[in-house]
Amino acid sequence: MESQLNGTAFVRHLGTVSGDGRAGYAALADRVRTLLSDGRLAVGTRVPSERELATALGIGRGTVAAAYEQLRETGHLARRRGSGTWTALPSGTSTTPVVPFAPTSGAGPSEIAPGVIDLAHAAPAAPVDAVAAAGQEALAALPDHLVGPGYDLLGLPVLRAVIAERLTGQGLPTAPDEVMVTAGSQHAHALVVRALVRPGDRMLLEQPTYPNAIDLVRHASARPVPMALDRDALGRTRWDVAGFAAILRESAPALAYLVPDHHNPTGGVMDAETRGAVVAAARRHGVPLVIDDCLRDLWLDDPVPPPVGAWATVPGEAPVLTLGSLSKTVWGGVRIGWLRGPRAVLRRVATSRASDDIASPVLEQLVAASLLRRVDDLLPERRATMRERRDHLLGALARVLPDWSAPRPTGGLSLWVDLGAARSSALVEAAARQGVHLAAGPRFGTGGAFEGFVRVPYTHPVDVIDDAVARLATAWETLDAGAPAMLSPVV
Repeated sequence: MESQLNGTAFVRHLGTVSGDGRAGYAALADRVRTLLSDGRLAVGTRVPSERELATALGIGRGTVAAAYEQLRETGHLARRRGSGTWTALPSGTSTTPVVPFAPTSGAGPSEIAPGVIDLAHAAPAAPVDAVAAAGQEALAALPDHLVGPGYDLLGLPVLRAVIAERLTGQGLPTAPDEVMVTAGSQHAHALVVRALVRPGDRMLLEQPTYPNAIDLVRHASARPVPMALDRDALGRTRWDVAGFAAILRESAPALAYLVPDHHNPTGGVMDAETRGAVVAAARRHGVPLVIDDCLRDLWLDDPVPPPVGAWATVPGEAPVLTLGSLSKTVWGGVRIGWLRGPRAVLRRVATSRASDDIASPVLEQLVAASLLRRVDDLLPERRATMRERRDHLLGALARVLPDWSAPRPTGGLSLWVDLGAARSSALVEAAARQGVHLAAGPRFGTGGAFEGFVRVPYTHPVDVIDDAVARLATAWETLDAGAPAMLSPVV
């Protein structure tokens, strides 16, 4: 109940729906159910009146009224006295996944336990030699830092300078004092929310999006405002700028969180024109943007456009805050990330941070600085490996599970797989019995959407990918067997 669609906007989602009578209203109702199930129409959206939608579609009002009535009967629409009609999902839809496990320190890169393949986490193994060399270099540099107190709320100057240089090279001019070092990008995001969001505020999220971002909204006692992402004819992600601007205008969120580069989980990349339009819309409505750029370096086919913050050239009350880390590019065990933003916002975040987290560890920061200096030497091999694994996974799924489909992402670490049926949670349970941990589609959205999707990472070696796909095929054939299993945490 955080946004609404007028007739024209609703038609953009529906596409072509023609014909009156039974066939017409059934087709319209089916289309709405499909859009809700795959998240392109967010749950809790106020839909246009029957008259308005009929005019926009060029069909009879009676057809729209019959479709709405059918959708109310199936639980996909709900009428609220005095406030119109809103999208919903049928009662009984699971919306709160349970988290039963976390990877253990003894687990190898492909397994979380003997014989179990972890597909819940899109996290590559470390480049061992590079991390070891960075550790040795950091230890050699450590004595120079031991003479001080070891506390720096914003981070070591040497690391902030390296980060600023890298962002500048990517097209986002940055000074060291526009950077704060954090314990990973999720920590940076949490610090921003803590500083800028109050209980009851709204926070805009893409639908689908990174699950921990959804959890962060709940932990802040804020209200999620889902912005449905669209797909083109090839299944590739598109951002609806007009819809984005409408949500900003109508909901006035405290901030908006976007993943424009190799979007998690869909793999989409926001084009340069859309980046500029998104920044302009946020500036018009005074909404800060939090841009998660953790995956931007993992392009596999073509480089991505400059960071979204590069379009924020007009100072004002709608800052663009950029999150980054080494977790996806290098290794998740390097718990160093950063927040890039205007100095005034960093001061506000730092003030909020100081009460319980006064500094990031010095040695880890030195390791991160060393890795950032050599990351461009590491990336070609990492991209080649992920490119091979991506293509191998796509081929394996096409051979073994031909009813599933997934667009070929141009980068990132995973596929967003359309199962062709709303069985994602059931598949997670069946896969667990085959020794495969998955993250179900609803984990990536609000309101129980995406039951027809599952995220499958290609971070494992090809032999493990083949084993995993074979087990998934067995699970798909035996969905109704065995006892239920709980869902997994997601990274």
